[in-house]
Amino acid sequence: MEELRFLDLETHSAAINMAIDEAIMRSLRDGAAVPTFRIYRWQPSAVSIGVFQSMREEVNLDYCKTFGIDVVRRITGGGAVYHDYDGEITYSVILPQGHRLAPADILESYKLLCKGIILALRHLGIKAEFRPVNDIVTGGKKISGNAQTRRFSCLLQHGTTLLGLDVRKMFSVLRVPQEKISDKMIDDVKQRVTSIRDVLGEMVGMTELRDAIVAGFSEALKVELVPGALSRTEWEMANTLAREKYSSDEWNFKR
Repeated sequence: MEELRFLDLETHSAAINMAIDEAIMRSLRDGAAVPTFRIYRWQPSAVSIGVFQSMREEVNLDYCKTFGIDVVRRITGGGAVYHDYDGEITYSVILPQGHRLAPADILESYKLLCKGIILALRHLGIKAEFRPVNDIVTGGKKISGNAQTRRFSCLLQHGTTLLGLDVRKMFSVLRVPQEKISDKMIDDVKQRVTSIRDVLGEMVGMTELRDAIVAGFSEALKVELVPGALSRTEWEMANTLAREKYSSDEWNFKR
């Protein structure tokens, strides 16, 4: 069975998390790394915005500063996402272009890779399906969002699986005027977005979700996830990228 290097559940700052993805892509391009699957959490909790978004337009920066919430710009597209330390696990898949799991057709690649989340949720007893372009839904409600980029001769796809959902906190972090946050607005969001704990009505833990993601992606992608670690070179590159790019106002506030 084909192997992917597996970087098991780790917790990092927003800048380090995004820098690791890019460091792996650059190393893979240079022949110094292998195709990789990783899962991780964000500490402190963070907001990531899509590469084409404006940080000031999307994020309540005063709130984030007051409550110690990280902010970062991704290299992938899509919208602003609140990453709650206690509420989700994020995955990344980094593959060379031309790999069987990285079809040239973007929709096909999303459909193929997102199957990992669908099967992970099935392991937890949740029936879910792919909703183009890049969402996973259950009962018509979004439970996972995913984003992708192709650069450095690689495909990077990463996405979240919502374990729990604090809609009021999400609205506070994103740029929604406090006076407009109402019970009706919160109820409207809950009609469109859900979480594993909401669906199952029980306190599913991080370890259970971690195990389900590992099983789901192994099965969906027909790969063996072989435990590994970043090389010294990858770590050095990630630390440099985190410091010089993903922590910089030049990158995060460039639009």
